[in-house]
Amino acid sequence: MARSPAGSVFRCTECGWQAPKWVGRCGECQAWGTIEEAGASRLVRAGVRTVGPGLVSTPAVPIAAVDARAASARPTGLDELDRVLGGGLVPGAVVLLAGEPGVGKSTLLLEAAALVAGSGSVLYITGEESAAQVRLRADRIGAISENLFLAAETDLAAVLGHVETVKPDLLVIDSVQTITAGGVDGAPGGVTQVREVAAALMGTAKERSLATILVGHVTKDGSIAGPRTLEHMVDVVLHFEGDRHSQLRMVRAVKNRYGPTDEVGCFDLGEYGLIGLPDPSGLFLSQRSEPVPGTCVTVTLEGRRPLVAEVQTLVGPSVLDVPRRVTSGLDGARVGMVLAVLQRHTEFRLGRQDVYAATVGGVRLTEPSVDLALAMALASSVSNLSTLTGVIAIGEVGLAGEVRRVSGIARRLAEAERMGFRRAVVPAGSAGLPASPPPGGRKGHLAVVAEDFKGLMEVREVENVRQAIAAALGE
Repeated sequence: MARSPAGSVFRCTECGWQAPKWVGRCGECQAWGTIEEAGASRLVRAGVRTVGPGLVSTPAVPIAAVDARAASARPTGLDELDRVLGGGLVPGAVVLLAGEPGVGKSTLLLEAAALVAGSGSVLYITGEESAAQVRLRADRIGAISENLFLAAETDLAAVLGHVETVKPDLLVIDSVQTITAGGVDGAPGGVTQVREVAAALMGTAKERSLATILVGHVTKDGSIAGPRTLEHMVDVVLHFEGDRHSQLRMVRAVKNRYGPTDEVGCFDLGEYGLIGLPDPSGLFLSQRSEPVPGTCVTVTLEGRRPLVAEVQTLVGPSVLDVPRRVTSGLDGARVGMVLAVLQRHTEFRLGRQDVYAATVGGVRLTEPSVDLALAMALASSVSNLSTLTGVIAIGEVGLAGEVRRVSGIARRLAEAERMGFRRAVVPAGSAGLPASPPPGGRKGHLAVVAEDFKGLMEVREVENVRQAIAAALGE
């Protein structure tokens, strides 16, 4: 083992962890071979220091005297992006946009930059592509503007120099992992470099009231690469999601200091760029004239937006010792749980059956309210009976076979009613009214009263999966 001279310190090039002597593995991030000698010791020692009062930058004023217009959002021109941001970009705000490679992050930001350039100047810094490559994409999607300035840079000092020259209203960095700061230890994209670059860009954004968007990479598990402090430093964290085999793309807010975090924006990725989808429900339904066994429709909430989606299942005898369980767009653990509930609390025997479960349109459904539709689709497939025409199922299934209530039931029913569905199976008590039949109605049916729900649907309340199967497949 190498022995360090007096006063030396060894630092991890990935996370910045420090040690008084060389070790093979970092004690913080557990990376191997990343410990290097960093010169004179700068280890932080615990101590108590007394700090006296100093000069203030701005005097404290009553909160009622603070001008809030400086923090008002300015629309980007992409309605679905503005929905997630809370109305648009706030001057001085720093937005971190993360997503998997090839999902369309650069295309989204290039379109937004071209729209913002219609009313102000925009500086687009690309560190992963050449300026000519970005120009080709801009020509394809029609994102050309005289006020959209483009530069290919990877040095932080050069980026700040471009900001000083152009004086933009919006700065886009694609991506923050490619920018390096001189005089800072660590490889490009490492934790130390990313932290220093982000801090410098944040300081510039706050000083100039410059709206800044940083593109971030993601790791294999889908989390944002780099130090966790990066997400704490920025004002807004957005995730850009989508299956590479589907045209649907979704922007989801994880953190937003200026707006809601329960909104989602939907886009259609095509040859000529991204197109906003104000009404994406129709994308997740099959187009067929007659119902078929193994399918059921539900309504899920993506943020505050209800989406009508279809669940499809296929159940058949298995020729393997261990039956197959294949899912696409659904949580495999929840599919296994619903199978166990049906096996235990109904007459269906699924233990020796191959089960395939998927969604339509590439949408991913992870909300517990999808459980009931999944159970109905499985029951429909194994019994070879299609669900009743125009029926939807909403509810969470418990291990005891009970159907639990979910939030936003009136909003979900209103969306299903708008899409033409006239029957619904929901958990007992979820409608917010006593389960008594309306005049002339049958027992177990009721009309739900809500501002956005006209009550034209026949709503059946059920307490367990047995009742739900009877309501969805017929008495």
